Amino acid sequence: MTVVHPISRAWITTGGTGAQNYDEFADDAEITAIIEANPRSALAIEMPHRAPDSVGRAFLDCLPAAAARLAGEKADGSYTPAEQVVVLYRISAPGEPSAYGLWAMVDTDQISTSADEPGLVIRNEDVFIAKVRERVALAESLRTLLSPVLLLQTAKGAELHAALAAATDAAGAPAATDLDPSGRTHAIWTVPAGPLQDELTALAGGGELVVADGNHRSLAAQTGGLPRFLAVVTTPDSVAIQPYNRLLTDLAPGDLVAALTAAGARVEELQRPAAVPAKGPIEVYAHGRSYSVTLPREDDLPAVENLDHALVERVLLRGALGLDPGDKRISYVGGDYPAEWLRAEVDAGRADLAVLIAPVTVEDFVAVNLERQKLPRKSTWFTPKARGGLVLADLA
Repeated sequence: MTVVHPISRAWITTGGTGAQNYDEFADDAEITAIIEANPRSALAIEMPHRAPDSVGRAFLDCLPAAAARLAGEKADGSYTPAEQVVVLYRISAPGEPSAYGLWAMVDTDQISTSADEPGLVIRNEDVFIAKVRERVALAESLRTLLSPVLLLQTAKGAELHAALAAATDAAGAPAATDLDPSGRTHAIWTVPAGPLQDELTALAGGGELVVADGNHRSLAAQTGGLPRFLAVVTTPDSVAIQPYNRLLTDLAPGDLVAALTAAGARVEELQRPAAVPAKGPIEVYAHGRSYSVTLPREDDLPAVENLDHALVERVLLRGALGLDPGDKRISYVGGDYPAEWLRAEVDAGRADLAVLIAPVTVEDFVAVNLERQKLPRKSTWFTPKARGGLVLADLA
């Protein structure tokens, strides 16, 4: 028996509603600008307090407006209903191999967060509980899920990849397409009940599934008591991990180099602008100066505690700066924002410090998760990302 199931009642976009996931932005003003440019974007429903006419209002106060927007889009034909379907998903761009996935529902009781907790769905990162509460409230208000949890199939990934590629090749014209800001085309096809649906759900649920994106959404499903959550099950050959950097603001005056050295780090000033490094030393940028920083490892700790993002939390944030990783002065900035953008934020005075970290490898990511270890929050920026607002799951 598989843990991956068809969507009992889905709403399939007819175009124009696709959106980046709500947690992909370094600046909330970007969300408002996107909604202003495209009021049909699913962001207007998922982040209603960032809509142009709601900025400054509390998230919970804006939920009635989100429900009204969703009802309006269902009524005006922006979505069309479908029963008992899974949805083929292909992401393509010139010069890139196509990425594949399967939209479906996954059993919430299969989520495992530790070695002694049974389950085939492995959640791997710390979360911000305030974001989880927002997701729970949104689902309860809308009785609809708009954004999927991205799950990586670890055991049958190659077989699933081949089956999804073959199915999309044979599927004809897609039900809808959506173009994202990076120029990638997101295409979807519905698959009704039948042998192909059975084959795909069996492959998608044929081994341990690792949460690659959507830790908050998966915990919200648990917290909200949902028996199943909306997911895109993808394959290792369909994804890459990009850098996940940090910007720090409102830091107390002090000697950064001295603080890092006191925390056990080795600091060398660079004669070039700070950039995303290879695995090993991190690079930081402050006050127009760039540094390579080798953070001390502790050999008696588990391997996950010596990954670069864990060292940044333990040595730089806690040790040198006295900050909890959940401090509001820390912005977690994904790989869509290059090193030049990070440095420009510091030069413009909107941030005090940029921290650039090598991306986690897919191999390290899978190994840590299969050992049921937990990565530091915001360690992995998977690309390409699944678009929200393409396939909705009706919870009613």
